[in-house]
Amino acid sequence: MKIRFLLDENLPPKLKSAVLKLQPGIDILRVGDANAPPLGTLDPEIISYLESSQRLLVTDNRKSIPGHLEEYWATGGQIWGLFWVRPSASLGRWAEEIVIVWETSEAEEWIDKLDWIPL
Repeated sequence: MKIRFLLDENLPPKLKSAVLKLQPGIDILRVGDANAPPLGTLDPEIISYLESSQRLLVTDNRKSIPGHLEEYWATGGQIWGLFWVRPSASLGRWAEEIVIVWETSEAEEWIDKLDWIPL
């Protein structure tokens, strides 16, 4: 199964456009989009949404997400992966990495995995 992405609301809205410009076939939503959690959704609800929607989260939230993930995993939950964006990279580089990961891997490979982009 191809990876489906969810972009955190704190990432630039232009990231979704940049990804789709490179690869229009990617299933990518941003928090606040139709069929995605609304803006302001709390982290535990985002994490729960990741499992139910089978989406990999792309975020810059390294402060609160790790603790919420540990709590979620402790209850037996799973996520379809998470990428933290490296702040030193550009929006264009983040978009390229998302496309590369989408083209070269399957969603199941990322279950409960955490990584950085660029890799």
